[in-house]
Amino acid sequence: MAFPTHRPRRLRAMPALRRLVAETTLRPRQLVLPMFVKEGATEPTPIGSMPGVVQHSRDSLRKAAVDAVTAGVGGLMLFGVPARRDATGSAGVDPDGVLNVALRDLRAEVGDATVIMADTCLDEFTDHGHCGVLDDEGGVDNDATLAVYAQMAVAQADAGAHLLGPSGMMDGQVGVIRAALDAAGHRDTGILAYTAKYASAFYGPFREAVDSQLRGDRKTYQQDGGNIRESLRELALDLEEGADLVMVKPAMAYLDVLRAVAEVSDVPVAAYQVSGEYAMVEAAAANGWLDRDRTILETLTAIRRAGADVVLTYWAVEVAARLDRD
Repeated sequence: MAFPTHRPRRLRAMPALRRLVAETTLRPRQLVLPMFVKEGATEPTPIGSMPGVVQHSRDSLRKAAVDAVTAGVGGLMLFGVPARRDATGSAGVDPDGVLNVALRDLRAEVGDATVIMADTCLDEFTDHGHCGVLDDEGGVDNDATLAVYAQMAVAQADAGAHLLGPSGMMDGQVGVIRAALDAAGHRDTGILAYTAKYASAFYGPFREAVDSQLRGDRKTYQQDGGNIRESLRELALDLEEGADLVMVKPAMAYLDVLRAVAEVSDVPVAAYQVSGEYAMVEAAAANGWLDRDRTILETLTAIRRAGADVVLTYWAVEVAARLDRD
């Protein structure tokens, strides 16, 4: 009987060997926790489609932020849920709006111990649920929206955000925001560009999380799921306009896009494991169809393996508590 000369299994024989030769690492510092804060809330409000995730009150947000810092999480991405909405999303620009107040709360609570990020988009704040202001025919007006984004960006930087995340997929948004920040003296405030954001069905639970008022869809500004060259064009534009980091969203259904972006980007690359990805795993695990903990780690490792330097995930704190920090 001929025995194999090469035995790859030798390096899989025990946990210490597997750790020694692991090609992809997963560390708390690489994880970012998305968080929701609801105006007027006095206690956390559970989100039905996202078990374990809540709309925070200001008090519970501060406590959760401290817990995340203690776990070693690399950053916090904040979304606001306002009490009132209007056609232009004015609460997103208002210094006393829920998101800007919460940013000041977090900066006062955790300072520079983690990276505080803000969603720089209008969809949570508009009464029509779109990411920008509408024209007379009901379409999203790209250039009018950019003017509002510039104001919103400055307000968020004033409130203490370290990184801004323009997620609306408006043409030119990174350049306009960079110019506005620089003009206002916020030259050190960075931009995490939502470079490749697809018009995905996986955002469904997020709509509940922010009480979205969306009517219709966002296909005129978010990308078509079948396109990848378009993502590389968006990447080139965002880099030219001054993006400090770039992102692919969603993550798991777009790992090929993530890999393509990571191969050519000269800035760090993030990926967002979105609400639908979270909800699928939680639902399957609740039915006993998946090993929850193993599945979570496998999905996050896959996103890192595909090229993400940073992963936004609702499991950030839970996973960070289980990982080595080195």
